[in-house]
Amino acid sequence: MIRHWPRPSDYRTVWEAMQRFTAERDENTADEIWLVEHPPVYTLGQAGKPEHLLNPGNIPVVQTDRGGQVTYHGPGQIMAYVLMDLKRANRFIKAMVNQLEQATIDTLAVYGLKKACRKEGAPGVYVPSGHDLAKIAALGIKVRNGCTYHGMALNVAMELSPFNGINPCGYAGLQTVCMADYGVTASWEEVAQTLSEQITRHCGLQLD
Repeated sequence: MIRHWPRPSDYRTVWEAMQRFTAERDENTADEIWLVEHPPVYTLGQAGKPEHLLNPGNIPVVQTDRGGQVTYHGPGQIMAYVLMDLKRANRFIKAMVNQLEQATIDTLAVYGLKKACRKEGAPGVYVPSGHDLAKIAALGIKVRNGCTYHGMALNVAMELSPFNGINPCGYAGLQTVCMADYGVTASWEEVAQTLSEQITRHCGLQLD
């Protein structure tokens, strides 16, 4: 099942729903992808260091249970939450993360960003920007009882200044960009549909 949440949806509400879904599922429960857009919020991963919060201002900060450091979610960004049974798909988490990144890379290629890539030692997806790479998508996963939740954040067309209030994903000075910066005019809904199709294809989800 691919579930479209109302836009926007409160981060904590969706997070708690993911936890409940994962706690209550069994070996017969179909996998799901939740497509969500959040109001402005900073989230800290389990190992998140408060010193990477430089100037949060009035944006709320939520300590969450995903992997990774600190990131920003807000309007114009697609959250693709992947709730899947790794055991049933015969996948380890490292492979699943790699496939989730590839699904995002292939999504970006559909819209003309054909040089999107990974960056060694820094999970997520990057695109060329000048003489360096800029981050266009972040990921953080939680595994509980062999099942995943949380997922991928893809910047479509958003106000990027809140990223200046943090060290994105724990990297000082990391440039963050969105698809609109590269001339992409596709709607949030269109990109979300493409991303969910690519995730389904790459990650081996068993949807209804």
